[in-house]
Amino acid sequence: MLAKLSLLPSVRCRAATGVLGLALLGAGLPAATADDAEPGLSRFYDQRIKWSACEGLEAPEDLQCGKVTVPLDYDRPRAGTLDLALARYRATGDSRGSVLLNFGGPGGSGVAELSAGGKEFMHLTNGYDVVTFDPRGVGRSSPVTCGPATTEIIEATDGDEGLADPADVLRRLRDAAAECARHSGPVLPHIGTVDAARDMDVMRRALGDDRLNYLGFSYGTRLGAVYAARFPDKVGRMVLDGVDTLTEPLTEQGLAGARGQQTALENFLDWCVEDIACPFGQDARTARRQVQQVIASLDEDPVPSGFGEPFSGQDMVGAIGQALYSEELWPLLQRAIAQLMEDGDTRGLEGFVSGGVTFPVRAQKPAGAHSGLTDPEDVPLDNLPAALMAINCADDPDRPTAAQVAASLDRLRARYEEASPVFGRYRLTQVLMCHGRPKGTDYIRDEVKDLDTARMLLVGTRGDPATPYDWTVETAERLGPSAVVLDNRGDGHTGYASSECVHRKVDDFLLYGSLPRDGSSCGSDAPRDEDD
Repeated sequence: MLAKLSLLPSVRCRAATGVLGLALLGAGLPAATADDAEPGLSRFYDQRIKWSACEGLEAPEDLQCGKVTVPLDYDRPRAGTLDLALARYRATGDSRGSVLLNFGGPGGSGVAELSAGGKEFMHLTNGYDVVTFDPRGVGRSSPVTCGPATTEIIEATDGDEGLADPADVLRRLRDAAAECARHSGPVLPHIGTVDAARDMDVMRRALGDDRLNYLGFSYGTRLGAVYAARFPDKVGRMVLDGVDTLTEPLTEQGLAGARGQQTALENFLDWCVEDIACPFGQDARTARRQVQQVIASLDEDPVPSGFGEPFSGQDMVGAIGQALYSEELWPLLQRAIAQLMEDGDTRGLEGFVSGGVTFPVRAQKPAGAHSGLTDPEDVPLDNLPAALMAINCADDPDRPTAAQVAASLDRLRARYEEASPVFGRYRLTQVLMCHGRPKGTDYIRDEVKDLDTARMLLVGTRGDPATPYDWTVETAERLGPSAVVLDNRGDGHTGYASSECVHRKVDDFLLYGSLPRDGSSCGSDAPRDEDD
């Protein structure tokens, strides 16, 4: 999933901040031989995790932390190593092993997410240790950073005004890419989903599991699919919720995101006008027109934010986009828009986002060194957007030239505006984020298909603003008969947390192996499910 790059992280990511202060204890690498390890990797495959209580005021007492060590470069396993941060809730009864979680992003800290939102997964502890991790380049696992260049990238790709001079935008992005490489150090060339999938197989073995049981959300579905292609005989019970595309280029991902957000906005407005308190009145068509008018007015004449900075229409678009990720946030979004329209008060909308930060620069580690866990206070504040760019670009093989970009801009602008009169402009420049970076891998597009694995469950949500339902169907067809689709007829990004029906069917599959029939559905009302 190609997320809009911003200094304004999602509400879910913001809820996880403050829980990164975790001290982790880990294991060394034995010299024994692992039966399923590739040559040169046995010392990684035979390590065992040493778990300890997570130290940190906001870490739950029953959350345990640990680490695994992986090679920096799997093609040269003696060239250097990385430590990856892990966290788990232990099984409450007899454990059949572990279920590994990835919450998406890319770029989000799994350890922080599980610490902040672990209640959603407590039912799984009836049969599993529930485990997550900070992928390489993320959180405490050798975090990447662009330093001050992150601000330059975001400013260069904020709205489409800068595209009047595409050569200048591309020059700024090339310079910023060089800064990202300089600040991130040796991990940057080895970040991406293919390496992360190989890391997960090391984790599987270190956890003592013969097969990987896995629950991945959003970007985590891409990671799970790549793992299944790379290690088909190691797939256990795998669930992919909010299914990412495996084939679409950045331009098409951005278009799909704009369409999805537009649909989610219209669903929100349909809901809003049923309430007498809706700031747009009680007519949905009028409401859609008013949203565009308010955005245009703020772009023309921004109002002061709570911090005194200008709050523009594109800032409003970004805040609305974050709020649409969860239907539970709709009442808060309605009140926040009312505050803005009635009183000029932006604080409610600002509550969905954060910004105004400066970025500490982490010293570059020499290649070949062992990179241990980063201290919490040293995790760069721009790690989330820096990792998002690095991973998405490592996974994308397309690098259009400056001339190709300039020639295609007018056509792209028309397509994006048609896809969404609200979000199209906001998302257009994201197609440039990889300019100046090395070409990414072809593996995902070319090899992740026609899998011969245990059956896996793919959950698609009809009103998902980020990963369209069509991607679930397309990915299932691409993966082959192993993929079983559950159709969640609700709104919001992913289904596990918002639909009781989806939650129950996923847990039943992971815990008991009970797989719903391909094409069965969960209704839009969370407690109700319909098998058809």
